[in-house]
Amino acid sequence: MNSLLDRRNFLKNSAVALTASAILPEYSFGQQTKKARLAFIGVGLRGREHVKNTLVFPEAEIVAICDIDPKAITTTQALIAKAGRKEAAVYGKNERDFENMVKRDDIDGVVIATPWEWHVPMALASMKAGKYAGVEVSATVTLQESWDLVNTFEQTGSHCMILENVCYRRDVMAVLNMVRQNLFGELTHLECGYQHDLRNIKFNNGTGSGVGVEFGEKAYSEARWRTQHSINRNGDIYPTHGLGPVAEMININRGNQFLYLTSMASKGIGLHKYIVDNGGSNHPNAKVNFKLGDIVQTMIKCANGETILITHDTNSPRPYSLGFRVQGANGLWMDDGNQIYIEKQSPKPHQWEQDEEYMKKYDHPFWQQSGKDAEGAGHGGMDYFVIRDFIRSVQNRTAPPIDVYDAAAWSAISPLSEQSVAKKSTSIEIPDFTRGKWKTRKPVFALQA
Repeated sequence: MNSLLDRRNFLKNSAVALTASAILPEYSFGQQTKKARLAFIGVGLRGREHVKNTLVFPEAEIVAICDIDPKAITTTQALIAKAGRKEAAVYGKNERDFENMVKRDDIDGVVIATPWEWHVPMALASMKAGKYAGVEVSATVTLQESWDLVNTFEQTGSHCMILENVCYRRDVMAVLNMVRQNLFGELTHLECGYQHDLRNIKFNNGTGSGVGVEFGEKAYSEARWRTQHSINRNGDIYPTHGLGPVAEMININRGNQFLYLTSMASKGIGLHKYIVDNGGSNHPNAKVNFKLGDIVQTMIKCANGETILITHDTNSPRPYSLGFRVQGANGLWMDDGNQIYIEKQSPKPHQWEQDEEYMKKYDHPFWQQSGKDAEGAGHGGMDYFVIRDFIRSVQNRTAPPIDVYDAAAWSAISPLSEQSVAKKSTSIEIPDFTRGKWKTRKPVFALQA
């Protein structure tokens, strides 16, 4: 398609087929017919990781990049040149220049790695221009934004994939394999979360190195925008790293559905203490009131009877953990301690065993076949697989394995948990973003290597 007219005709003729591909149970990579021509909005630290991983794939072209930071543009162009690729077109004259970029007729998909509040405006612009949108987590901030993503997909047929890399973590995919082979029996309860000391991410000295207590305009990288969410919001503001993987294990949006949740937040003292400890009690930021509780826990009830406990814990000193627990009628697995117990199979009754042999036995085909290709990719290799699946979906014009309904439902837990906390842990209904289609849609994630 070498002209805008050709592209419009293609989109008009294929919109119905694209929409159907997301609703029907089939999911296949299809027949490869052309390269995936990609653009990137946001090429800071996270966006450049996606660029690096994209450059590994000869079937992908980087057509354009967009960022308002000239240094980010220069660094990204150097990465592209080092890989022997053609220099990308640049957009970044102002905060809305992405709207001009997505109008290009030589772009098929757009990868979005920007501050959270920009995710949906950029995704909607991309989708309305007929492009696939690959959106970093969380995909949405408000409940309305989740509906906006779904409605735009259903109106345009342009797909949206939430780039939840933890769904591709090697041990998580092995456990998904165990679940699908019924090792744990019928599942009853799952736990997950985001337990990560982010105090040095939320605050810094503005230079990109060293300890500091600044945020906003005086700070560097994510501290320029992410910390403000801890001031304004009290709920699970970052749920998808844990929730996405367990949602796949119990087929949410594809035979199962979130029904309602209740959330509770502890008092919030961690961020204030960090400022006092590192900047002194007289530092201006010591007067800031942080609304976010240090520990936020959310319980979800599902249509098939399972419960999910999600923990958000980013303001306290602690080792990193996503707190996974997958429990069924026959036993359970926990990632903290790499522990597993299977009734009548584990060596000793009522005693944990290490999961190492299980991880080898149930290693997912993705990792068996492409683990070496993923070496060196970010986050232990899982970044390779998430961008690979986005590229394949764009290239083959197929529905992504993690789709717009997943993006909407997983991300909506944030505003809904805020509502519950604000209403003294009142139970809050979780919308059915599929409008009933979850009852007939079939699981697709990671079923083809």
